[in-house]
Amino acid sequence: FWDFLILFFCLPVVIFNEITKRRLLGDVSCRIVPFMEVSSLGVTTFSLCALGIDRFHAATSPQAGARPIEQCQSIVAKLAVIWVGSMTLSVPELLLWQLAQEAPPAPGLLSERCAMKPSPGLPEAVYSLVLTYQNARMWWYFGCYFCLPVLFTVSCQLVTRRVRGSAKAEGRGVKHGRRERNLNCTIVALTVIYALCTAPENVCNIVVAYMSPDLSRHTLDLLDLINQFFLFFKCSVTPVLLLCLCRPLGQAFMDCCCCCCEGCGPDGTSSEGSADSKLKTEMSSSIFFDKPRETPPPLLALGTPC
Repeated sequence: FWDFLILFFCLPVVIFNEITKRRLLGDVSCRIVPFMEVSSLGVTTFSLCALGIDRFHAATSPQAGARPIEQCQSIVAKLAVIWVGSMTLSVPELLLWQLAQEAPPAPGLLSERCAMKPSPGLPEAVYSLVLTYQNARMWWYFGCYFCLPVLFTVSCQLVTRRVRGSAKAEGRGVKHGRRERNLNCTIVALTVIYALCTAPENVCNIVVAYMSPDLSRHTLDLLDLINQFFLFFKCSVTPVLLLCLCRPLGQAFMDCCCCCCEGCGPDGTSSEGSADSKLKTEMSSSIFFDKPRETPPPLLALGTPC
């Protein structure tokens, strides 16, 4: 859902800015777009960590083959923690960026761009915190949104493989091994896509931090645009990859799409379903009633010797 928000809101704003050299929605989009993009990285990071912990619990559970289905309230609580935590860590982005106007090469026109410069009108304590965040942003970005999900996923996968290997040696967990491997491959694939799409931005941030005086404004804007489109590519590929690798989720998604396209109206499918349900009912009744029902014996006439 957050990937959809990025593609629905941030992508049109960036394209409009590149075509017209004007910022859509002005200063609001200049602050909201970086906030949503960094929040997207946080949501993906903490979601991968949560999935790694879930796979570890699945491998170390004593009853791995009969794990109870998690309650909806528990899932919503975890998602709320991930989303609120990601948005909270991204709040400094709202105070760091502001709209700046520059004179382009062609006279008579003004181009707008987002500058990483805290507003002097902020309170002194907040201004100092934002400056500290700006100075540490490169390494915080690299450590939290790149190293943390990659190292956490690799560590969880190594520990899970070791635990599963010992479980196989003891003869446990043979039936659900294939399903667990498919889920682990899904998490690894999501992590690889995330690492490949965020690595160029981290490399550019480190290079620009030490070589910014030698780079022109056009080069810096081009690098920033490339990094943003890597993020958009990640947001586009991740849902497709998830639906393709996780077969139950993909099948459920296709069933919902087919149901919406067909209208879910009463047709031959419903009649076939009702026929199947009748057949299942008859089969279930035949299980409990093996002998055919016999007609009751005729009533004897009253007054006879018998």
